[in-house]
Amino acid sequence: MVGSCNWRVQYQLGIVPAMKPNVIQWTDTGAVRLLDQTRLPGETTYLEIDEIDQMISAIQALSVRGAPLIGVAAAMGLAAAAHKRESESEADFPAWFDVASTALAAARPTAVNLQWAVDRIRAKVAAEAPSGRRMSEILREEAQEIWDEDARMCAAIGQNGALKVPQGATIMTHCNAGRLATGGIGTALGVIYAAQEAGKDVNVFARETRPLNQGSRLTAWELIESGIPTTVIADSVAGSLMADGKIDMIVVGADRIAANGDVANKIGTYPLAVLADAHSIPFYVAAPVSTFDMSLATGAEIPIELRSPDEMPAAVGARVHNPAFDVTPARLVHAIFTDVGTIEKPSTEAVKEVLGV
Repeated sequence: MVGSCNWRVQYQLGIVPAMKPNVIQWTDTGAVRLLDQTRLPGETTYLEIDEIDQMISAIQALSVRGAPLIGVAAAMGLAAAAHKRESESEADFPAWFDVASTALAAARPTAVNLQWAVDRIRAKVAAEAPSGRRMSEILREEAQEIWDEDARMCAAIGQNGALKVPQGATIMTHCNAGRLATGGIGTALGVIYAAQEAGKDVNVFARETRPLNQGSRLTAWELIESGIPTTVIADSVAGSLMADGKIDMIVVGADRIAANGDVANKIGTYPLAVLADAHSIPFYVAAPVSTFDMSLATGAEIPIELRSPDEMPAAVGARVHNPAFDVTPARLVHAIFTDVGTIEKPSTEAVKEVLGV
């Protein structure tokens, strides 16, 4: 099957590191098989999903995570649920699809790739409905194309970003923006992988990324599996490393980017950018075109998801404020690496020029 071969094809093309297991794939029954990232790195456990409620739960629980991968998974989940529905029920497809796609798009509010992917599937259904073809086949083809496109975009982002990486650079990153978060080699980690492939002998400091430790659990595991020297630090250590001259550049991913270049990313990104600015260290963002939301003029308009207080250990009786993301203003970003080019000194004009909008 095309989907189950996706990772192998990418590896043969030299655009993903030699690392297993598969993060997402189709099953022989038409379901979606997801690596449960809440169990990493200790366990390799998979979820098989063929219903919309299951995909919504997986997205909200962070079993599948990372803005680009959430978009891919949502598209595939709609296709899988449609396939199951066609085999079990003759009920009205348009009514079901409208309810299912609306619920799926609302699963998480900040990452724009989720809404983007669902809107794209909706547009495909509207365009193809008169053809008389089975809707599950149409949805699967479009979902596969979204996945394949994301892999190509990640490869392009990596190549564009690697041009900025000095020989022997020590790079700091935050959260996880690699193969576990996308349909390809990743965005921020894609830059690191491309630099490694170019023989630049990079080293990485991965911040733990409280409160769920995506950096220490996922980024460190992924980079070590790919043979890249990696050191995990507590989030609070970043400033002292910069002051000691140990960091050459910072690369992070993004969950939504406003028209002016303001960037929403995992909570803790904004103070990291402030520290980088204070120490004159280049701060870069890596993201595909699908992560830009040109309908929002600035980052002040980006909705910020609040997560459950249960994720944050605290004394009994203490109130917990647990936002999943923060917004870094464009003035703190040296450049944004995209699949269509690099946006230097991001601004509304610079974003429009590179994106061609």
